[in-house]
Amino acid sequence: MTAQTATRIGLLAIALWATLALFTALTGAVPPLLLTALTFLIGGLVGLVAALAGPGIGVLVQRPLAYLHGIGGLFGYHFLYFAALKLAPPAEAGLINYLWPLLIVLFSASLPGGGLRPAHIMGALMGFAGTVVLLLGKGGFSGVEPRFLPGYLAAFAAAFIWAGYSVASRRFADVPTQAVAGFCLGTALLAGIGHLALEETVWPAGALQWGAVIALGAGPVGLAFYAWDIGMKQGDVRFLGVASYAAPVLSTALLVAGGFAAPSWTLALACLLIVGGALVATRRR
Repeated sequence: MTAQTATRIGLLAIALWATLALFTALTGAVPPLLLTALTFLIGGLVGLVAALAGPGIGVLVQRPLAYLHGIGGLFGYHFLYFAALKLAPPAEAGLINYLWPLLIVLFSASLPGGGLRPAHIMGALMGFAGTVVLLLGKGGFSGVEPRFLPGYLAAFAAAFIWAGYSVASRRFADVPTQAVAGFCLGTALLAGIGHLALEETVWPAGALQWGAVIALGAGPVGLAFYAWDIGMKQGDVRFLGVASYAAPVLSTALLVAGGFAAPSWTLALACLLIVGGALVATRRR
């Protein structure tokens, strides 16, 4: 597989993540950890089917360090992200969390042949500015209050974990992408335990909510992680980091189309900044 093809597959993950908010909104009152357990279970089963059709179920047998990297990244990020949304205002938590694309660009300098250039950093900063504009347009910020500090720290830690997991995937290039199924199933198990310990069980109500759960598990919490694994291991890590800023803009556009949000000038400006950032980052020397 060429680097260009792998990068395009990585872009598929970003497109799928853009549907995360819309499908999550359609799941109703299902609590976060239960939703994580259900969707990652579905995502893991998707990978198992791919494994059975390809290298076989034995692909799940990987060294412990690979599982520590995989489950630590998937479960660690989602647990901290959900905690941040509970402990701090969503706008601030979301903005801090969206440091991860910029961190991916910066961390990529540690990879062999990293080749980090000022254009990559400038493009990532433009993307981050677009995210700031987008979140400001959703209602601004409530101000920095000490009581929200645990939530801010959780969002910051989540950004570092996801960026670290993504870039470190390059170090596990020998681990087949189908093995991500094992990481998803491990994440589902930990999320299920967390749900039983911390949450009240509220199952999806009706066909629409169950359909949204299945769509989440098959797409943004399923296929997306396999596509991202390919992109990180074989594609252009720096470009994918910058391109990741498209996810919140596309997500907001889908919410507008679905009637969950209203169109605004901030959405258009954020789109211009993020697209411009991607163009700057991909300029040749």
